[in-house]
Amino acid sequence: MVDVTIRGAGIFGLSIAWTCVRHGAKVRVVDPHGPGAGSSGGLVGALAPHVPENWNSKKAFQFESLIMAEPFWAEVEAAGGVSPGYGRLGRLQPIADERTLALAHQRSETARDLWQGKATWSVRSSTDLGDWCPPSPTGFVIHDTLSGRMHPRRACAALVAALQAMDVEITHDAPNEGRVLYATGATGLKDLSTALERPVGNGVKGQAALLRFDAGPVPQLYADALHLIPHADGTLAIGSTSEREYDDPASTDDALEDVIERAMLALPLLRGAEVIERWAGVRPRSKSRAPMLGEHPLYPGQFIANGGFKIGFGMAPKVAQVMTELMLHGTDTIPEAFKPQASL
Repeated sequence: MVDVTIRGAGIFGLSIAWTCVRHGAKVRVVDPHGPGAGSSGGLVGALAPHVPENWNSKKAFQFESLIMAEPFWAEVEAAGGVSPGYGRLGRLQPIADERTLALAHQRSETARDLWQGKATWSVRSSTDLGDWCPPSPTGFVIHDTLSGRMHPRRACAALVAALQAMDVEITHDAPNEGRVLYATGATGLKDLSTALERPVGNGVKGQAALLRFDAGPVPQLYADALHLIPHADGTLAIGSTSEREYDDPASTDDALEDVIERAMLALPLLRGAEVIERWAGVRPRSKSRAPMLGEHPLYPGQFIANGGFKIGFGMAPKVAQVMTELMLHGTDTIPEAFKPQASL
């Protein structure tokens, strides 16, 4: 017998499995498609915060998770011997106009309090940053030290290795035993919407690309609504689109070619870099736009963790903590805005 059955081997399922194991539970992970087969097997891996203002439970939760990320991933790597490619290297964002510049200065003040001295948000001259800086109309950029990066596929592989080192079974099929958690991504949201006969979430397609470009240990960039993430393996990811309407969830098309071209304009240093992979996948987005965490709406006594959308990897350490506390100890520290009722 196992204590916890987790259905879904994406970032939420694997992270919760790991934290449950660290709390002494015997865990089995079940996914017919294998680990990281859905949107968790993507390319980008931007772990970035909300702006430090108008503080709420979602922003506080994400902040805590980003602070937890470094020890979380260090422990995973130490257990399994596989690097997730994590690095808290910060982020640069060009400032478009004088109004945005004034806001950026204001946010540097609020970040001092809201980020508790654990990270900074500052305004810097783009001329001080050399070639690794997107063009900025004002000559200034935002530099935050809270953002991190990882390679999603490597992160899933690192969790799998750590779980296997702790004798966790990861299988394509098995019956429910013990406490049961559903972390089944976009498919799970679709099934839930069908069963409840009303929309509680949907899948949003994203397209991204991977370039052969070794930028070294530099901050990620956010420019022209694109993430540019330099990975530890000498590649650079760019993305992504957000498509509500699509025919083929796994195909890439002209929308991605536009992303690639915009990335080259945002950082001319990339011009001529080889595109070594084009990727598309469907990310789970709940109706509330926040992760859906807590008791499963259809199965009393069972649990759900879904709706990571674009922030699943950044939220994963804290999601794993609160779901483990709920399932193993009956302690509910989940913000009300994250509970399934917020999307029903």
